[in-house]
Amino acid sequence: MRKIPMRKCAVTQERFPKKELIRVVRTPEKAIEVDLTGKKNGHGAYVSLNKKTIALARKNKALDRALEMEIPTAIYDQLEELCEDE
Repeated sequence: MRKIPMRKCAVTQERFPKKELIRVVRTPEKAIEVDLTGKKNGHGAYVSLNKKTIALARKNKALDRALEMEIPTAIYDQLEELCEDE
């Protein structure tokens, strides 16, 4: 039996299997990107792909705190688009 890697959502603080979350990364160049591969270089934070969670992240600035940088609205918009695909 294989161990399933677990990660904590930066917004809700709930633990999920890594594949159920999306990674947002602050690159060494201080850029914020949505990391679909989960392997980009930089400091990352995981977010649940749920419209309510994304809205909460935008409201309480949980991602801003986790990545220690202001998150552009374009990143939140991109995360919301990914939610619609799911």
